Amino acid sequence: MELNKELGLLDVFCIACGAMLSSLFILPGLAYSIAGPAVLISYLLAGFLALTGLLSQAELASAMPKAGGTYFYVTRSMGDAVGTVYGLITWLSLALKVAYELVFMAALLIMLTHQAPGMQIPLAILLCGGFMFLNIVGAKEAGRLQMILVLAIGAILIFFCFKAYSRMDVINFSPFTPAGLNAILPATGFVFISYGGLLKVASVAEEVKDPGKNIPRAMILAFITIIIIYLSVIFAAIAVAGGPVSSSPLAGSRDPLADAIKLFTGNYGHILITVAAVMAIISSANSGIMAASRYPYALSRDEMLPSKLGILSTRFKTPHYSLFITCAVIALVMFANIQTLVKAASAVLILTYIFSCLAVIILRESHIQNYKPQFKSPLYPWTQVIGMVGLIFIMYETGVKAFLCSFVFVGIGFAVYWFYGKKHTGREYAILHLIERISDRKLTDHRLESELKDIVHERDLVLKDRFDHLIEECPVIDIEKSVTLAEFFRLAAEKMSDDLEMPESEIYNMLIAREMESSTVLNEFLAIPHIVIPGAKHFDLLIARCREGIKFNEKHPAIHTVFILMGTRDERSFHLQSLAAVCQIIQNENFENNWLSAKTEKALRDVILLGKRQRQRKN
Repeated sequence: MELNKELGLLDVFCIACGAMLSSLFILPGLAYSIAGPAVLISYLLAGFLALTGLLSQAELASAMPKAGGTYFYVTRSMGDAVGTVYGLITWLSLALKVAYELVFMAALLIMLTHQAPGMQIPLAILLCGGFMFLNIVGAKEAGRLQMILVLAIGAILIFFCFKAYSRMDVINFSPFTPAGLNAILPATGFVFISYGGLLKVASVAEEVKDPGKNIPRAMILAFITIIIIYLSVIFAAIAVAGGPVSSSPLAGSRDPLADAIKLFTGNYGHILITVAAVMAIISSANSGIMAASRYPYALSRDEMLPSKLGILSTRFKTPHYSLFITCAVIALVMFANIQTLVKAASAVLILTYIFSCLAVIILRESHIQNYKPQFKSPLYPWTQVIGMVGLIFIMYETGVKAFLCSFVFVGIGFAVYWFYGKKHTGREYAILHLIERISDRKLTDHRLESELKDIVHERDLVLKDRFDHLIEECPVIDIEKSVTLAEFFRLAAEKMSDDLEMPESEIYNMLIAREMESSTVLNEFLAIPHIVIPGAKHFDLLIARCREGIKFNEKHPAIHTVFILMGTRDERSFHLQSLAAVCQIIQNENFENNWLSAKTEKALRDVILLGKRQRQRKN
């Protein structure tokens, strides 16, 4: 059973934005106490580094839109062991972030309703259960909630900025760097988790319509929108409530925007911003639970976790067991020291972006033929290299406690792999292809190529037609050295004799006669000989590659690609369809390079099967 593809561009955009808005109501005050007004530079620097990971994730998601997001990419690029550890620590980091948000949200609700503080954890657990139910009902319903919340929060933030800018005072930006320039980097590491919503988009990629286009577009639009919101709102907050860290109401505030607006609107503004904060946390927690639950689901499908977690609800087609275990973990960690754990979650998030950059490099440099992203990260590999170096440096600035917690997470992930997942390992991954390419040793049987081909067909909603099935089953001739036309036709006749139930000599003579009638060479690279065979309701095809070239005639002494079409007269219509399909495929960008670099007969078939041509699509 497959996950439903219910999410469109606007849904994905709102999931990403909603997942990132909650941090705006929580972190700026704490970050201000570290760097003062220079926190604006910290958000900008964190955004720049997040952009490198975003572009890498957008490429990976457009190539492999599968549940589990970056776990899937890491596993297919670096192997089961790294993938299992990575998938579990990312799952835990998302769970920790959601737990922190729900506890904070419970505190805000208690403040608004004047309830007893002791109800905070029970209320947070109750909220977690509500979000679990919403996500079990379906991703589309969760996506609709995101859309409503994001629009409402956006309207309130515009109101906040409008009111604040009318009362701003430049003196509040002085001193701009009260703790010196050295404080900017620790603050950057602290606020980096604000951009974690982009990770959540990749994890639900399998449920997105037209993911190759919608995911990159939504991620880039969400990033641009959010960084504008972050800088505008934080600038406005500093403009009215900044100043020296020792006396600013922003410094150390757990509800910085509400404290800032209270200075010039009174209680009604404070209540309005607090309501917006609750909505933002609802939005972020909802998308966080949705995203986190896809990691156990993806690990289970790969047999790295028990199969129960990979079962979908019969009615709603959502991973209900995975949602339940995710929410149970979220509820448990609510009783822990959440602030320390959130710092660890930030460190793991940084690690996630580092692995995304590394996965793009491995997949591209391994020259895997069927890795076909619809969006390619610009300025490769500099985007990835700059991102990894910068992110490693920022990760170092997150502190010792975050590192220790991250290592504990890694230990848990490795233990799960060692005692459970290792028994089911054996998946092929891209780094083996890279080593194979560098060392000229055979380490793979190209199973990864087959998996990627199926993913591309699933992504593009391809319905296999008669031509596809013919390509999958037809004979292939792969010749290294140059041959004459006669030698090639003899090989082809020998190969086709049994399928056509005709003598080799008869097939050979028909091919020669057809070539003598008029050349079947279409260009310097391709020839398509075609003959009519006796009988009825029969059509066959042969694919051939000759690296050094087939000598068709003096004008074309090195033809590298040949499609031989053989059919009865009543198959003329399909003959023309096949001819049209071949002509469309050979016009694809890089067809000649892909054809000559294909390593196996199966790879030759895949060049054709993944070639762009007019075909039917699934609804």
